[in-house]
Amino acid sequence: MSARVLKVHRADNVLVALQDLARGEQVSFEGTTYTLVDDIPAKHKFFTSDMKAGDAVTMYGVLVGKAQYDIPQGARMSTENIKHAADPYDYRGVQYQWSAPDVSRFAGRTFNGYHRPDGRVGTANYWLFIPTVFCENRNLDVIREALHNELGYAVTAKYKQYARALVEAHNRGEDLVSSAPLSFGEGAGERSRVFKNVDGIKFLNHQGGCGGIRQDAAILSKLLAAYADHPNVGGITVLSLGCQNLQTADFLKDLKERNPSFNKPLNVFEQQQSQSEEQMIADAIRQTFEGLIEINKIERQPAPLDKLTIGVKCGGSDGFSGISANPAVGYASDLLVGLGAKVLLAEFPELCGVEQELVDRSVNEPIARKFMHLMKRYEEIVTAVGSGFHMNPSPGNIKDGLITDAIKSAGAARKGGTSPVVDVLDYTEPAVKPGLNLVCTPGNDVEATTGKAASGATLILFTTGLGTPTGNPVCPTIKVATNSKLAQRMKDIIDIDTGPIISGEKTIEEMGAEILEYCIRAASGDVQPKAVLLNQDDFIPWKRGVSL
Repeated sequence: MSARVLKVHRADNVLVALQDLARGEQVSFEGTTYTLVDDIPAKHKFFTSDMKAGDAVTMYGVLVGKAQYDIPQGARMSTENIKHAADPYDYRGVQYQWSAPDVSRFAGRTFNGYHRPDGRVGTANYWLFIPTVFCENRNLDVIREALHNELGYAVTAKYKQYARALVEAHNRGEDLVSSAPLSFGEGAGERSRVFKNVDGIKFLNHQGGCGGIRQDAAILSKLLAAYADHPNVGGITVLSLGCQNLQTADFLKDLKERNPSFNKPLNVFEQQQSQSEEQMIADAIRQTFEGLIEINKIERQPAPLDKLTIGVKCGGSDGFSGISANPAVGYASDLLVGLGAKVLLAEFPELCGVEQELVDRSVNEPIARKFMHLMKRYEEIVTAVGSGFHMNPSPGNIKDGLITDAIKSAGAARKGGTSPVVDVLDYTEPAVKPGLNLVCTPGNDVEATTGKAASGATLILFTTGLGTPTGNPVCPTIKVATNSKLAQRMKDIIDIDTGPIISGEKTIEEMGAEILEYCIRAASGDVQPKAVLLNQDDFIPWKRGVSL
């Protein structure tokens, strides 16, 4: 890789700046010297030839935009001089050929996971609290504070200590900064866990279950059933009000339909049938405690790597996402597929522009057509309200070099590697086929990770160029930085740094293998991803409306 610029695909007519380049500077690449007519910040692109209005802009080998007016060679790509464009797509009957990478390094390797009776293996063992309606959120908050503090799962004790020190300094009339310095270490003030084989108690607070339309409640029910059935969940407590749209009977029906042999500990409480709120909460805590005693008897045991289901996600993306972290995760994805595991690639608004490639990679026509149907239906809903996939990039994305949705999408799709698409899943559908699965979700970080976990992801690889403090309640989320500056600046949330790809110190393949090694350790509980340590348990159901 050049130390200053990069051409991602031989057909591209732009170069990516790997470091800040100044106006007037000359840059040589593959025998051609370019004189820059603009400052080109790192992560941004400049044109390798003069462009006429309407000319196609190509990156990652695909159409990503159209020139809006004449642009000279060496000019910086911007939202003013190009606009989003993407090629149409259709089923072409391509017989996709794929050669799996060499997986001999990982042959015979295992991870230590929690074996479930149905043959699936979890990477964690959680107890899950589910409200069927938002009216129960406050009760969940009360229970969370009680159980987290007493059982050793809280991350707030150190902040309580800090707040107490501030109060004491204030009462003494002392300077707050010098008298109450922020000087606590990781885990400061936390209690040790009571149940060593229970990795956490998780709470799915949400704003649904009543109001809205009945279809919203029906989708939420399937989502909550998917989480209850998740291989990382050992037991469940359900809190219901009683009069809401999402009835407990509907949830239990969806749970049984998803897994007819479901047999995890399951406690259900309905507040309108209880003696009092106080009594219901006390009963829920006691029965949950009894359940925790039972699932604590489950211990981690070795499992082959084909029992892993890895979701791949990007958020807070930058101009390096598609050339460092995403392709490195993509190589790890290919290794996992070669080992017989499942990989889940979602975020349909961020597949805009690469649809044809994914259609051509589909193993058969029905799968290809299901993908096309879901993509087109999604885009129709978005367009009907005056929006479009082209509006997906955020201000932060654009500032750091992702000028159009097609550029963002072409880089985002690299997380899925190069293997064939074996299945396409609608929202909440479970992944059952080994290989690369496409999952219909929004690009929104939390809605997407929520959907991946619903389809069965037991770990999520989450790449970020700007820094995204998010996670999932039941699926440990591993943060992969696209650049070393971010990894150092936000080391409290970043697990893996792929910046060495940008500097030329490591190859994509080397980083991909390192990412898989980390996944094995995380799946075994030998290392805790930062999102898990920080209890970043974000959960946002998708109502199937407009969300990019």
